[in-house]
Amino acid sequence: MIKYDTDERHSMTKLNLIVMDNARELGASIDEHLMKKRGAKSSFIVPIEMVRFSNAEGKVVLNGTVRDNDVYIIGDVGNYDQTYITHNRVQYMTPDEHFQDIKRTISAMSGHANRVTLIEPLLYESRQDKRKGKESLDCAIALQELEHLGVRNLITIDAHNPSVCNAVPRMAFSNIYPTSKILESVYKNEGEELANATVIAPDEGAIERAKFYSELLGCDLGFFYKRRDYYNVTNGKNLIKEHAYLGPDVAGKNVIVVDDMIASGGSVLKVIEELKNRGARKVFVCVTFALFTEGIGEFSRCFQGGLLNGVYVTNVSYVPQEIKNQPWFYDVDCSELLADIINRLNRGTTLAGVNESKDEVYQRFVRMRKKK
Repeated sequence: MIKYDTDERHSMTKLNLIVMDNARELGASIDEHLMKKRGAKSSFIVPIEMVRFSNAEGKVVLNGTVRDNDVYIIGDVGNYDQTYITHNRVQYMTPDEHFQDIKRTISAMSGHANRVTLIEPLLYESRQDKRKGKESLDCAIALQELEHLGVRNLITIDAHNPSVCNAVPRMAFSNIYPTSKILESVYKNEGEELANATVIAPDEGAIERAKFYSELLGCDLGFFYKRRDYYNVTNGKNLIKEHAYLGPDVAGKNVIVVDDMIASGGSVLKVIEELKNRGARKVFVCVTFALFTEGIGEFSRCFQGGLLNGVYVTNVSYVPQEIKNQPWFYDVDCSELLADIINRLNRGTTLAGVNESKDEVYQRFVRMRKKK
């Protein structure tokens, strides 16, 4: 009987990528990195056809075999540029429709794959991760649907609430943080500007993240507390009455505002204005996801007015090219990170060193500064 070590045994399992239409650019980059890592001469991508009927119902057709292979599905539920035609009207796809297409893709494999791993950087319904009163529990339900369909592993990036994994205790759930990639990009562009920095959390929820950054950079930490109007609801929200600041003096300091997401951008823009009013020298924003649901006009005006110096955003979820072309926008490439994760999972090796500990990120940052 032949005995294999863990790496060798798993390296014999063929790897396939299925790239959803909503993640073509990211998927192609991941595929290129995988080909280099494994010395492959041909793509790992198995083509699929995503069909829309005229009444907006859909299906997915798999145009290749995945039998007994490890399949990695890459999908971006946050892509708001995908369209289809129904009743002679152009419709833009929503996260709900993207998620439904992911489920169609899994069902198209008919259970023939060896293992199915879903790479969903922007976790579907991650902002509806817990229930307060009589409301839906969408993220947990979606995860349970994936588990029921046979997904063995789910890889997500910077989940809004990682503890939602408790909804699927039998499915492997890996939440990866792009901290080192973001810091590398910031340091590459800003260099010694970080020596006189203060890290700011724009709200209470981002304090732990900001603390991590401040400890790595060896600088001060501050945060803003959102005082809301809990007596009135506007468009389903309790509006913010004031951004109250708690922390060290930022006068003359360069400031890094860190959070997981920019949605409309209203909160972060208020924070930027408050910081500049307090004498901050330069202001940089670092986030994993940037949705810009109300456009980028205010961000451009802040940049032109000297209030904002840069916004660093990962490329794991869709951002239009016209936004990427803005002088204040910095694209942080995480495709090699995701390719490394796929390569390790397929070979059965640990993800240690990918989802780096605080000490590992610090050592990487020290080495980066020495090279500079």
